[in-house]
This record gives sequence, structure tokens and C-alpha cells, in this order.
Amino acid sequence: MKIYHNLSDFNKLTNAIVTIGTFDGVHFGHQKIIKQLVAKAKADGGESVILTFFPHPRMIIDPENQDLKMISTINEKAEILKTLGVDHLIITPFTRDFSNQLPEDYIRNILVNTIGTKHIIIGYDHRFGKDRLGDLTDLKAAGLHFGFTVEEIMEQDIHDVAVSSSKIRQALLAGDVSLASDYLGYPFSIFGRVIKGDKIGRTIGFPTANIFVEETYKLIPGDGIYAVTVTMNIKDEEAKSDLTDTPPASNAQSSTFKGMAYIGQRPTINGMTRNIEVNIFDFNQEIYGQDIRMNFLKFLRHDVKFTGLEALTVQLQQDKENTLSYFNSLASE
Repeated sequence: MKIYHNLSDFNKLTNAIVTIGTFDGVHFGHQKIIKQLVAKAKADGGESVILTFFPHPRMIIDPENQDLKMISTINEKAEILKTLGVDHLIITPFTRDFSNQLPEDYIRNILVNTIGTKHIIIGYDHRFGKDRLGDLTDLKAAGLHFGFTVEEIMEQDIHDVAVSSSKIRQALLAGDVSLASDYLGYPFSIFGRVIKGDKIGRTIGFPTANIFVEETYKLIPGDGIYAVTVTMNIKDEEAKSDLTDTPPASNAQSSTFKGMAYIGQRPTINGMTRNIEVNIFDFNQEIYGQDIRMNFLKFLRHDVKFTGLEALTVQLQQDKENTLSYFNSLASE
């Protein structure tokens, strides 16, 4: 898949099969549209093109609203779209000027003159252009003039999937990562860098890697303890994944480990900031500065304040047992 970070970088195609949207999370509903796009491009001997936007349009139109967080970062979105067989991904910088284009200018300048659209697949409620005045009627009329066809994803088809990015965000904020994963079709994940913490976990037998997520717009699940898998590159040839029987090569290879993650302000020690930490099972290497990915599989419990570190340690041991029981149940399925 070729990725373009500006429309000016894209070379006009002779037979572009196009869809447009933010596709946050690339959930089951999105995947239905994208698979239809890819299949149409193959059937027509064309090339599939997704036109998406960054930042999310709502972040520009309503900048005072800081509550909107994204299920996927722009890089995570691109990774998923690549697996679906998309040929071209255009990531258009969304600005006030871009949003103020008249619908007819948007169609002519972008869809026709820049991309070379011959067929467009779009949702029943798609709106575009200044004040969101453009709609399917405008697209179909323009198609007759410019020579492209319009395929509408019917409302019933969308509703049959019974999933939306809003539902997924609500599930994640409530800690229901299992439901979110069902909607997405894959585990929700966080990608970040391991940074130094205060090392309190080491003193009670539960060392944690503190995760810094650079993208401030990335949605973080609700506070609590989660069963997770952790994927990272391991350089030590002695280390190996506890989910596979194959040790990684000495020149660094991706390995996956079981673990339990914590999200919260650490009320037992009167913490002041919200932390993302993970205790990686059967792992004792220094990984400061390492980029890791955490897949959230199951919510275990809410964050609570304990009477002290001793009571916290007892609970963490129980959390670990519950996490291992969860993984054992997966293995027996």
C-alpha cells in the first residue's frame, strides 16, 4: 500500500475506485466498506484509494472540545488498512480552509482532477464540503457530468453491523476491552515507549514498565487492571516469548509476552498523574527506551486505594493468578 501525506503527492489514476472517511478504529463496519472497495477495484481492473483526514475533522471544527479521543492513531490505522489490501491511502491534512471548500469544488478539484475517480463507494449519510452541504445527491449529479459512478452503502447494511466508533469509544472508557475487541474484530492496543518510573513495583515484587504514549489524541481505556499481551523487539538471544516455543534471533526479533497492565493514578501511594504500566510475566530485562505494543484482552478489576503496599501486594498476586487463569482458559478453548 502506498501512503501519501498530501494530495499534491498523489499522481492521478486512470481508474480510481474511491471511498472517503475518517475510519477511526477501522472496525467491522469500516471493514465491510473497505472489502467492497478492494473487490470492486479488482473486478474493474482499477486501483483502490482511501481518502482519509488527519487530524480528525471534529478536532478542527470544534477545537474547544478536548474530550474526543481516537481509537487508532494515524499509523495504527494505516497498518490495518494495509492488511485489507488497499492500494493507496491519502492522508489529507484537515484544516479550516479545507473544510470551507464548496461541495462542487471538492468534487472537481479533489475527486476528479487530483485522484481520477471512476467509481466511489460511500455511506448513506456521507456529507462533505463547506457546512457539510454536499451529499449523495450532489455526488451522483457530478458523476453524470464528470463520468464517475456512485455506489451507496445502504443504511440497513450499516445498521446490520451494529457497530460504530462511538460505541467502541464508550466501551473502552468503561474498561470493556472485550466488547471493544468484538466490535473491532481485533484486540484494542496501545503503542508507546518505555520510560523510567519510581520503581516502587520492584520493591514489592511486581516490576512494571511505564508506557509513554506520544499521541495525546489516543484514547486510553478506563482505569483498572487488564490482562494483556506485550509485543516488542528483544535483542538478547536468551530471551524468548512465553507465547511461542521459538526464541528470537540475536539481531532483535519481535516477541510476545503475557502480562497485566495498570491504568490509573496509583491512589495507594497518593499518585498525582495518570500512569500506564505493565507487569510482564517471566521477564527481567531492562527495556528503557524500547517501543512496545500492548494488546488489551480482558478487564480484571477497577482501580482502588489499598491501606498500604502490603495490601496492594496481596491483591496484585491475586490479579496475576486471575490473569494466568484467563490465559489458561484461552489455551483450553
